[in-house]
Amino acid sequence: MKPFKNISGIAAPLMRINIDTDTIIPSREMKTVSKKGLAGGLFADWRYISTESREENPDFILNQFPYNQAKILLSGSNFGCGSSREHAVWAINEWGIKVIIAPSFGSIFYNNCIKNGVLPINLDEEKIASINNFVSIDPVKNKLHINLNNRIINYDKETIENFPIDEQDQEFLINGLDQIDQTLKKISLINNFEEAHRGQNPWLK
Repeated sequence: MKPFKNISGIAAPLMRINIDTDTIIPSREMKTVSKKGLAGGLFADWRYISTESREENPDFILNQFPYNQAKILLSGSNFGCGSSREHAVWAINEWGIKVIIAPSFGSIFYNNCIKNGVLPINLDEEKIASINNFVSIDPVKNKLHINLNNRIINYDKETIENFPIDEQDQEFLINGLDQIDQTLKKISLINNFEEAHRGQNPWLK
């Protein structure tokens, strides 16, 4: 997993509540167990007039310039609810969205974001509305600036400090540590345990 870098980018508003993982990537779009090749299925039922021809729906926000270059997604409460499919985060990440800001998230989806290098930020609806009002004036010029190291969001002349994130989750994102990397950091402890365990139980050899 790549270390999370501070983000300055276009924020796309998708202000709907209860966007579930089947909406983020429908099950028919999950044709691989790899993290690659899923971006085309992201929000497929909303992005395309026809999912077979892949004719884009011009009314969908992520098909519109400049939001088709967004790195940040603003959304409503309970984002990522529904099933536990990790493909939803894989598709979001591959498409290019690195930060999702919403009042609340599905708990499994939130954890999947942390494990895959996407930053989920909980903010109240009033603050999200304020951000949306600012960026929508000129989405190219009015970029959002997110500093994970200091947990700060800057926009216009406003600063949101100490947005909530668990310290361990913050560390994992900043250092690019997935669950395997986290385990490998303790490899010496694991080796020492296994050696001691074999010494105490020689018949296991």
